[in-house]
Amino acid sequence: MAFIELQNLFKRFKDVVAVNHIDLEVKKGEMLTLLGPSGCGKTTTLRCIAGLERPEEGEIFIDGKPMLSEGFVQPAKRGIGMVFQNYAVWPHMKVFNNIVYGLRLQKLSKRTIQEKAQEVLDLVGLKGLEDRYPAQLSGGQQQRVALARALVRNPKVLLLDEPLSNLDAKLREELRFEIKSLVRRMGITSIYVTHDQAEAMVISDRIVVMDSGNVVQVGTAQEIYERPANRFVADFIGTMNFMPGTVIQVLQDGDGVYVRTEFSQKMRCKTPDQRAATLEKEVYASIRPEDVEVFSDPPQAKENVFRGTIVHRAYLGSFLTFFIRVDGTMIRVQVPHYIPHGEGQELYVFLNPDKCMVLV
Repeated sequence: MAFIELQNLFKRFKDVVAVNHIDLEVKKGEMLTLLGPSGCGKTTTLRCIAGLERPEEGEIFIDGKPMLSEGFVQPAKRGIGMVFQNYAVWPHMKVFNNIVYGLRLQKLSKRTIQEKAQEVLDLVGLKGLEDRYPAQLSGGQQQRVALARALVRNPKVLLLDEPLSNLDAKLREELRFEIKSLVRRMGITSIYVTHDQAEAMVISDRIVVMDSGNVVQVGTAQEIYERPANRFVADFIGTMNFMPGTVIQVLQDGDGVYVRTEFSQKMRCKTPDQRAATLEKEVYASIRPEDVEVFSDPPQAKENVFRGTIVHRAYLGSFLTFFIRVDGTMIRVQVPHYIPHGEGQELYVFLNPDKCMVLV
């Protein structure tokens, strides 16, 4: 059963539709990520759930209770903790006072406040720093203060709006796992907003890919990466080779299609998007760089084998990236670091028909 449910949610800013009649469910205890480029509507959706924006249409249910139709429920009464991108900690308050500010507004006893604060300080790794001011903390520590402040009131829902985007890459990677572990231990239903695909894939139980106010695809990281709904999703999640072409034959029993491209008269691909299984349809034959195989001599495969030349070679530690020109088309390939081929050498590429897909 959904713990958070959005029904036909619509939000407009003047002539711009930010959220376009979306339906979405978040399960109890789930970490759901809203992923997409700037302006896709992910933060506006989050702010509607928090009560910081009022949608023009639709309904929001939190733990079965409507937030809009029976009177607008104010943010403070929604049982939500929120972590913002810019930390939003009070610079004139020490860490302890920043964390317990909301508890004092509830007029709890000093003992209760102290106990809750110590518990959450331990939880987020800030024990011993309670008497410091935010200016005396690193960016990562300030974000932990913001997280502690959101958690100290035991919220039913945790909302995180690009909380790691202001941190350096190494610290960002470290905190991804910490947040994921923390939220799972506490069992809080959480919605996380980011434009960083790697962050979404690491932290999420499910990912919602958004574009222009619309939900394009919902699924696990593996489902979205391996079976993207369309070209937008495939391009946004990971790296993909896109080769324009035309469908020239549709195979029976949903077994894929043959596509004519600039360098091939007949290349076989799968059709995760059934709109592509149409004769003469303009499509993109698509394959991930790690799914392209390279050979010095022609392989035994009967289909999707092409001869090309290495134009660029990049060493990236555990693997190499080749840019291989096949006729006029450049194909990006990820191969093991020990493959000896260099720039200017010819080889054969195999675009595995079980990995190659056509997208619209």
